[in-house]
Amino acid sequence: MRVYIIGTGMDGSITLTREAEKALEKAELIIGAERLVKPFMENGREVFVSYKADEISHRLTECGYDTAAVLMSGDCGFFSGARKLLPYLGRQDVRVIPGISSLSYFCSRTGLSYENMKFISLHGRESNIAVNVKMNEYCFFLLGGDMTAADVCRRLCGYGLGDVTVHIGSDLGGADEHIHSGRAEDLCDITVSGLSVMITDNWEYISNIPSCISDGSFIRREVPMTKSEIRCIAVSKLGICSDSVVWDVGCGTGSVSVEAAYRCPDGMVYAFDKNSDGVQLTEDNARLFSCDNIRITEGICPEILADAPAPDCVFIGGSSGDMEGLFSAVYEKNTKAQIVITAVSLETVHEAGVHFKKYGMEPEAVQIAVTRAERLLGHTMMKAQNPVFIISGRLS
Repeated sequence: MRVYIIGTGMDGSITLTREAEKALEKAELIIGAERLVKPFMENGREVFVSYKADEISHRLTECGYDTAAVLMSGDCGFFSGARKLLPYLGRQDVRVIPGISSLSYFCSRTGLSYENMKFISLHGRESNIAVNVKMNEYCFFLLGGDMTAADVCRRLCGYGLGDVTVHIGSDLGGADEHIHSGRAEDLCDITVSGLSVMITDNWEYISNIPSCISDGSFIRREVPMTKSEIRCIAVSKLGICSDSVVWDVGCGTGSVSVEAAYRCPDGMVYAFDKNSDGVQLTEDNARLFSCDNIRITEGICPEILADAPAPDCVFIGGSSGDMEGLFSAVYEKNTKAQIVITAVSLETVHEAGVHFKKYGMEPEAVQIAVTRAERLLGHTMMKAQNPVFIISGRLS
């Protein structure tokens, strides 16, 4: 059986490519969501309304036709249901026909190039919005589910990005198409109907991944903080990927959480602290640095770790005297997690080594002694900081 998977573009009929039109002329069965198949319901061929991969596969198997077409909105290779459907069609002769994506259409309408854009789908989920806008000049958002254009604008304002320019498009390609442009802070109450997309234009984006952020850049108070040089090395040893799940145990000011968050804009940092001051300070610094991929929980570890998602990387800045419980909690979630611990006492270094070995790992341990230049009475003096141990390793 020949099955065409067709990207219909914006409209479902007007924005079809000529190749797609020819394929539809051959199809004895047409399948797709209601708004996509509606233009073809009166042409005498069977129409099956569904967007679920298993239902589509079942209908194709039992239909008995030689040729069928499955319609997908936009382009089949851009956040499309084609990705889920294709594995179901292993026994069929499948041809994928590309369409005009909402990305290319909207960029043509706004006069923007999309070659350097970050693409983010909010269909049915809440993604990391502010941190990606902070780190990219242009971001393209597919909106949907519970996340509206106004919600995105409010999120940007809440994380210090209210001045960012946004372009919002709704009902693209249709008679009710609307495009709105302005600053995020001016569009927090905008109401748009139908399917919509958004492009953010942030000319003040950061072009590098911040590392060794100066201590004075953070909001402080009487809360412990991992200093910049130690933080830089500790975070690098975590081996964070763009989509990693990171735990920051004993987050304090949140300085480690912030630097970790910039390294996983498609992942999440879960910060934990037993003190309400630390929790509040981490929240304040997350907003200061536009890191909306930090989730903060107050409570005593390891008890509060039970409900946290399995981590890929774990930073332990404070164990509250229960190193054994922390290792056990991490191991139960992910037996391959990377753990980094900072310590100022030999006893903590020894304890960390014991627990790494218990789980089959010979850790790496280094001591960092930082000396900083300070001005005193017209002279530059070198002032030594307390040496810090960094113990790291991956569980068995």
